Amino acid sequence: MSAETRFRELADAEQVSVEGLFEYYDALPATSVPFMLGDWEGGVFRTGHEGETQLLAFRWVGKRFHHQDDVDPIVVRNQQGEREVSPLMGKASLRLVSHRGVVTATMVYDKHPIFDHFRQIKDDLVLGLMDRKGDAFPLFFWLRRL
Repeated sequence: MSAETRFRELADAEQVSVEGLFEYYDALPATSVPFMLGDWEGGVFRTGHEGETQLLAFRWVGKRFHHQDDVDPIVVRNQQGEREVSPLMGKASLRLVSHRGVVTATMVYDKHPIFDHFRQIKDDLVLGLMDRKGDAFPLFFWLRRL
């Protein structure tokens, strides 16, 4: 089964196991910092992580990577339906970080103990894993390049 077909199955599922998402994540190749630059829209995989409802409440729709030292981690839809940057979680940076044995592009929040590690599904689609200090398991999400 292709990585994209598996993505569609997981994204469409009512509930996804964390173990199944780890297996999928671990099979995907790393991403580079330059690859991540640009505007991305996103969504979450439904594992029961509390961040799923938090992102929904924020009206989160994606991320914007201007430069390795200038990232907007929370892009939302405003009342008019337009994309805009939310200051809620501050800014972030992109770095190469070793995670689960693979060095990959990782978004590091400036003011929070949070790392978003990315793996490439295809040229315009990535799987993200939000690793937040203190969480029992990570939040899994996806981003598609605009």
